[in-house]
Amino acid sequence: MKDSKSPPDSIIRILIVDDDTTLCAMLVKQLERKNYATGFANTLQQGIALAKEGGWDVVLLDVQMPDGNGLEYLPKFTTTPSYPEVIMITGHGAADGAEKAIINGAWSYIEKPHVIRDLPLHLTRALQYRKEKQRLKTVPVSLKREDIIGNSDRLNHCLDQLATATSSDINVLITGETGTGKELFAHALHKNSSRAKRPFVVVDCAALPDTLIESTLFGHVKGAFTGADRGREGLIQHAHKGTLFLDEVGELPPAIQKTFLRVLQERTFRPVGGTIEQHSDFRLVVATNRNLSNMVAAGAFRADLLFRIQALTITLPPLKERLEDIRDLVICFLDKLCRRYDQETKGIAPDLIEALMSHAWPGNVRELYQTVEQIFAENRESPTLYSIHLPQKLRIRFARAKIQKKDIVPPPNLQPWKDFKYQVERDYLLNLLLHCDYKIQKACKLSGISRARIYQLLDKHTLSTSPQK
Repeated sequence: MKDSKSPPDSIIRILIVDDDTTLCAMLVKQLERKNYATGFANTLQQGIALAKEGGWDVVLLDVQMPDGNGLEYLPKFTTTPSYPEVIMITGHGAADGAEKAIINGAWSYIEKPHVIRDLPLHLTRALQYRKEKQRLKTVPVSLKREDIIGNSDRLNHCLDQLATATSSDINVLITGETGTGKELFAHALHKNSSRAKRPFVVVDCAALPDTLIESTLFGHVKGAFTGADRGREGLIQHAHKGTLFLDEVGELPPAIQKTFLRVLQERTFRPVGGTIEQHSDFRLVVATNRNLSNMVAAGAFRADLLFRIQALTITLPPLKERLEDIRDLVICFLDKLCRRYDQETKGIAPDLIEALMSHAWPGNVRELYQTVEQIFAENRESPTLYSIHLPQKLRIRFARAKIQKKDIVPPPNLQPWKDFKYQVERDYLLNLLLHCDYKIQKACKLSGISRARIYQLLDKHTLSTSPQK
């Protein structure tokens, strides 16, 4: 892992994350000739560590890395402090990989055999876009945040997106793990919009029975089905002039997805059993903790509906990626609890915050609140809360985590990953050539590797294109 000396603010900084050291060296040489400051990392973990230091304008990210897939880590790079533009590079092109890269926020997607040739144009356009984006003067917006607590870079980025969304009626998709505050953001979006004085209608898609979801959304007329002794307005009509919030939108049944798509396009619908079209002027906000792109690929969610609902996407970070907000959250939670039970404000010992920040919080902010509530309930008379007041299960987990942080000694004779990968790659090439009688075209077809890449690999491993006698 390498980083250049801290350059002036006016210097463009580019981070290369690729395990091919030869290519890294070539890219560094090419970029530094253009007076760009560079840094590189040969694993995703090293790359993320460098990216979190901030200051990077562009990240060149390889797909196949020793410790994971670059596409899976793409959102982590795009949301690091400097919010760099990310250009994906890959050894073999794949349509689904390119689609996933763009959906997850990549600037572009380049095949590795052509990266030296194609990079300058992609880089020029990405930097031009970034420069113009940074020049745009954002109109200051005083957001009504209420229960959205914290000032971390990750959270502030989401609040900036929220402020942008309040200026129009654009459809908004809020994604994030369970407990990250998706409904809080949806409420804040409504309260800061021009529709704030109109209804905010929540539809929990996961809680609606399949037999009732249609009538719940669209309403029904009298006699539409057994038990319908009178007509009833649906939630879509209730949201007229206001905001319709579909929570857990990934749970919508396929049949309703198709019907709702038409509602989105026309803003009209027909109650169950009715013959007259009705109109509803609603603003749509949806939320999910599921990967809708993966659901589309699996045939569980309509691609055309996804395109309609994700006009603007706000991805809320898990609590483990904004640990600096934990202190503010704990203070806020305790203050509410003390006011609710008419108690004096409690003190918070530093070791409590330190312990809370060492936890991964799979339940996110919701889990943290439940933990604070439990501590408060069990220690009502204590003027100050310490780490010893934490639930026993958490204290045990923290203690184990400290022990596990010790350096792991690899077993004897374990080959370094780089050497192992090199040998496996060389063996594969030898077997491929033998199987294909050293016919490169046949080898390309069988392996799925491009001709240019095969020649690169043969040169890397000093292998001949003809049998050795």
